[in-house]
Amino acid sequence: MNRLTTPFGSYELARFPEDPRDRLFAWDAADEYLLRHLESGTGERGPVDLAGAGQITVIGDRWGALTTALAAHRPTQITDSSLTRSATMANLDRNGIGTAKGTVTLLTTQDAPPERIDVLLVRVPKSLALLEDQLYRVAPHVHAGTIVVGAGMVKEIHTSTLRLFEKILGPTKTSLAEKKARLIFCTPGNPGATRPATPGPWPLTYVVDEDGGSGAGLTVVNHAGIFCADRLDVGTRFFLQSIPTNTDGARVVDLGCGNGVVGTAVAVADPRAEVVFTDESYQAVASAKATFRANVTHERERADFLVGDGVAMLDPGSVDLVLCNPPFHSHQATTDATALRMFAQSRKVLRPGGELWVVANRHMGYHTHLRRLFGNSEVAASEPKFVVLRAVKRREQPRNA
Repeated sequence: MNRLTTPFGSYELARFPEDPRDRLFAWDAADEYLLRHLESGTGERGPVDLAGAGQITVIGDRWGALTTALAAHRPTQITDSSLTRSATMANLDRNGIGTAKGTVTLLTTQDAPPERIDVLLVRVPKSLALLEDQLYRVAPHVHAGTIVVGAGMVKEIHTSTLRLFEKILGPTKTSLAEKKARLIFCTPGNPGATRPATPGPWPLTYVVDEDGGSGAGLTVVNHAGIFCADRLDVGTRFFLQSIPTNTDGARVVDLGCGNGVVGTAVAVADPRAEVVFTDESYQAVASAKATFRANVTHERERADFLVGDGVAMLDPGSVDLVLCNPPFHSHQATTDATALRMFAQSRKVLRPGGELWVVANRHMGYHTHLRRLFGNSEVAASEPKFVVLRAVKRREQPRNA
């Protein structure tokens, strides 16, 4: 845990789930730059009178740093990440703020934005598609007097980023860089800006081609922000060549489900299977639900769709098979922390004899972690770039054995 000092106060902040070994902060220079600007102004742009500004909406807050610092002004946070939502609640609580009295309103990317937005603060996400979708969603709710300020690290802000602000909201400029961070200033009301009442081109739909293994012929629905939105990504394509689909009515988890094509492939192949789709992204779970419903036509739909921290919400020993294509990035940071947490959670929820199947870039070396956790790991399939690994939760040995 670390302390962020801002013009609005000093706050103890941590990521979620909190891990004392994690050296990554719950904020970065872009958050600091934005908060400084709101208080004192930047260049030709003066400070923002938040006390009399009206409704404040924060989009893309990474771990709740912005929402926590601005809590006195009753902001609304909109996030695609359930981990961000949990981090925000934990950070508000640890700083004595809380959400019980309506200090902060927490919304997801699947919720309707506030009816009127007077100050719009945007942490630029890694996904340009997600930014596009969110700007389209809030565009009908801003007005000519709305103050719009974006923030991101220099490496996150590209010409395409600025074009989206310009196209959807209005004229856009950027600040000078400070500590490799930059601000975006946008003035709503450009007559040429697109101001639709519906969220742009999303979701996108495509059909998996005949080389898609057990996913061939499936209709896939991708909401904005899902990796590889218009086609099957190469890692998932390779995974679908290898996963077991004759599950004999097993309880199967599509962990980090994304658009849900892996779990849906199992459900189509084995109508008796009970499939649980889980992801920390609200957009992902909405995509998985849409993909499942587009393909599963048998009467008894045995599926659950859960947004949260991996499989932490499932009972121990309640699952037969976990299928996982783990991420190795947390926003812009490269890390295996999320994957390792997924593996440990999987071992806990698997029944004795249950299996975890993982597809990953070969260089990640996940086989060593699986052997440490499960006592075993074998290569189910491999190619130069990707590997599919299988680990089995061993049955408990008799005490006298």
